[in-house]
Amino acid sequence: MSTAARLVEHSWNEKLGAIGLTHAGVIAIEVLYNSGPMTQAQLAQLVRVQAQTMGKTLSRLESHGHIVRQRSTSDRRSHVVSLTERGTEAVMAAADMERSVLAAASIDPDLLRQELQAVVRELAKRFASPETNAIVASADTGLAVEANS
Repeated sequence: MSTAARLVEHSWNEKLGAIGLTHAGVIAIEVLYNSGPMTQAQLAQLVRVQAQTMGKTLSRLESHGHIVRQRSTSDRRSHVVSLTERGTEAVMAAADMERSVLAAASIDPDLLRQELQAVVRELAKRFASPETNAIVASADTGLAVEANS
């Protein structure tokens, strides 16, 4: 299973790099696409990474024109992160890339996602802890979990 994961990840990262994205960047823009503009802190919390980690991801996304950050009108200390038109296009392109990577293995991506989510939930029942609960939540939503969250 780990070999399959590495092969898919390698192909996925190669395709993402061609459009200026990383896996972390895709997760961030997908959350913005699905949930709308939010502060950097809110985005970091949803993705379950440290704010500093999210800041680095957002800097890369901003330099490629996928997001914009504007100072919050309600709290001058924070920035609201919004997806740009180019970012929306990148979300769509990333979804197409994911399908093409998995299609190369003759796998229905939606079915694979459902099956993997079921495996994660079953394993979590056997090894229940706050960390495994976070992993299950991320699997159900498609979000990443930082190892030290």
